[in-house]
Amino acid sequence: MIGRRPLLLGLGARGLALGVVGSTLADRVSAAAAPAPAAAASGPGDVPVLSRAPLKFPRDHGSHPETRVEWWYVTGVLRPSTGTPALPSRTSLTEAPAYGFQLTFFRVRRELERPLDSRFAPSQIMLAHVAVTDLVRHRIHHDQHLLRQGFANAAADETDTRVRLGDWTLNRRAGPQGLSRYQLAFRSQPANVALSLTLDAPLPPLLQGREGWSQKGPQPQQASRYVSEPQLSGQGQLAVDGQPPQNVQAQCWLDHEWSHAYLGSGTDDNDSRAVGWDWLGLNMLDGSAMMLFQMRRRNGSTLWTGGTWRDATGGQQDLEGRLQFEPLAFWSSPTSLSRYPVRWRVRTPKGAWTIEAMFDAQEVDARRTTGFLYWEGVVRVLDEAGALRGWGYLEMTGYAGRVPL
Repeated sequence: MIGRRPLLLGLGARGLALGVVGSTLADRVSAAAAPAPAAAASGPGDVPVLSRAPLKFPRDHGSHPETRVEWWYVTGVLRPSTGTPALPSRTSLTEAPAYGFQLTFFRVRRELERPLDSRFAPSQIMLAHVAVTDLVRHRIHHDQHLLRQGFANAAADETDTRVRLGDWTLNRRAGPQGLSRYQLAFRSQPANVALSLTLDAPLPPLLQGREGWSQKGPQPQQASRYVSEPQLSGQGQLAVDGQPPQNVQAQCWLDHEWSHAYLGSGTDDNDSRAVGWDWLGLNMLDGSAMMLFQMRRRNGSTLWTGGTWRDATGGQQDLEGRLQFEPLAFWSSPTSLSRYPVRWRVRTPKGAWTIEAMFDAQEVDARRTTGFLYWEGVVRVLDEAGALRGWGYLEMTGYAGRVPL
């Protein structure tokens, strides 16, 4: 779900780089948010209709350029490895990881007042974030890119996951037993990091919500199409701070999501509109996985909750409307002066879980692209007795100002 996903302000933040000149920042954001003239519309604010057609793969692993916003989002934890291809053991998964990472690609549809029949027309914008978190030294290495789509260095294939922004890439193909195999790679000189991984899925894609339709609020179009690949595992190489590359073992989560009206329509003080969210992607030690989220109103109250639990064999349960998020501890950012919950108790039909940040200062500054700051970091999952049950990522948006999505 992604900090993964407030993108429209980024179109204005670097409009000159996109060939958009002679307009104010507000003009560019309004233009980006305008509905597509050819798209069917319904509901408040003439929001285009999000297709409810059954998802088909590998096609729906690919891009959906008719929608306003889309992202591919990979998070994971990394441990030193001998480089052998064996799957991680349950014993090794109880060991604290040395690093966490995220790689996120965004595609944003931008409607022009006068459509241009040109590859230079900035009708599709691509953005990307990478972050490698050193969990020992409590440091984050972060970088971000923004480019027009349509050239070899900025592309999102419509037939399968093949996404590129510069030399940052994410590709999917059929692996063993026809399940997904992902290869990702990024290198950043400003952040002084490089990572390459090959990851295999243990099960078919997890369709979130109702067969891949994930409701985000009470408005009919306040929803996304949402596919996850939890419990990805594999091997690769990581280089940090100019050190020689080291072999790492990875345990990861991948989300692919697309939408027209993620937060809803109307002004921020509309009771049916969200201004931010708290999201969790949790890989449990027993092979199960949970995605949990809450959408928040402007006053901080919960607008909507949702999620999915999947066991190690593929059985799953929809958790929409059956979650309770309770913040237990907070951290104040010296950069944004925002106050983030960094320890939570989340009550679910599968039990009550304590979610703890591996360290507090995991705020990401993405103002050069998406125009705001968010918190994105590695967490541990504890049961009611305090025993370790899993690892994952927590994302929190809307605490450091308005999310312009």
